[in-house]
Amino acid sequence: MFSRRGERRHLRAVALSMLIAALAGCSAPVVSTQASETSASASAQEARIAEVAAELRALGPGVDPAEAERAARIAVLKPLDWAREWRVVDPPLVHNFKVVNGFRDKGVCQDWADALEIALHAEGFRTLELHRAIANARNLSLEHATVVVTARGQSWEQGLILDPWRLGQGRLWSARVQEDPRYTWESREAVRAWHRDWKARTPAAG
Repeated sequence: MFSRRGERRHLRAVALSMLIAALAGCSAPVVSTQASETSASASAQEARIAEVAAELRALGPGVDPAEAERAARIAVLKPLDWAREWRVVDPPLVHNFKVVNGFRDKGVCQDWADALEIALHAEGFRTLELHRAIANARNLSLEHATVVVTARGQSWEQGLILDPWRLGQGRLWSARVQEDPRYTWESREAVRAWHRDWKARTPAAG
């Protein structure tokens, strides 16, 4: 038999054990959920890399599958790093407003296109070529810049758009140039030539 004092000590020990067990039971699902979310995110990224690699291989039989996989991995993962670095947490047009008004340093479409072109160019691909395209350069809509990847020797119009700006937060959007439902693209060279011609034909102010 327990004395009253011993019984109270026993009950306190039992209660403490139950509390510890309860706390452990509550905390376990949180760790499991976090691990599950991390795993799901990694799985989604790998699936997206596989999709983009397949799109790049489909550019032509001469595309090296290893190069397609490397390019896809850069295009999917690096923009997510830049989004964290540039503190991109809003939809694209909202973030553009922040950049234009000095609340953020980077994150307009030009920044994404420049960074992605540099990262891909550093790989020295033999079977893939990089191009730049611009939309809305000749109208009042918001101008947009992007990277286009082709098989070596192809024209840029046959290429694949890699656009980390459009969906927001560095998530990659991709499609063939001719299949873009939102933008009509021109080569950067054509747009620059048009600008030079327009300036030459415009009388100087004053």
